[in-house]
Amino acid sequence: MSEADNAFRFEFMSIDDERLPLESWRGRPVLVVNTASYCGYTPQYRDLENLWQRYRDRGLVVLGVPSNDFGQQEPGSAAEIKRFCETNYAVDFPLAQKCRVIGGQAHPFYRWIAESLGEAGTPRWNFHTYLIAPDGELAGAWPSSVSPTDRRVTGEIDKLLPSSG
Repeated sequence: MSEADNAFRFEFMSIDDERLPLESWRGRPVLVVNTASYCGYTPQYRDLENLWQRYRDRGLVVLGVPSNDFGQQEPGSAAEIKRFCETNYAVDFPLAQKCRVIGGQAHPFYRWIAESLGEAGTPRWNFHTYLIAPDGELAGAWPSSVSPTDRRVTGEIDKLLPSSG
């Protein structure tokens, strides 16, 4: 895969309206998850925060990407989403602004995912998880039913991080 065809060419806007280029995390694994505040999977915010706390000192970045694409389960404004995440789940990992994750209007990162993995690899619901390797390659993808703290996910994260000791 060419340098121009990896995840580091994409940029999100943060929930605080600042640039959030994936390039700034080159050399680190990045877990990208489309999130929603009013979903049966919303408690996975707790799992994502646990991963962030557990692995961030070793280099992992967790990026939540709020989306209203599934069941209209993220209707709030950026301020409402941020307040919900901080108040209910003590989230302090980076959050992007709400964006589309499916279809022709999807954020370019998610269109790249669809091109890379095909239709079967696109998010089917909130809390679909993608792991980007330190070189920008796609290293894993898991559906919403797989918790971010599941060994299938943490095992792949561990492979991409320097050892802790």
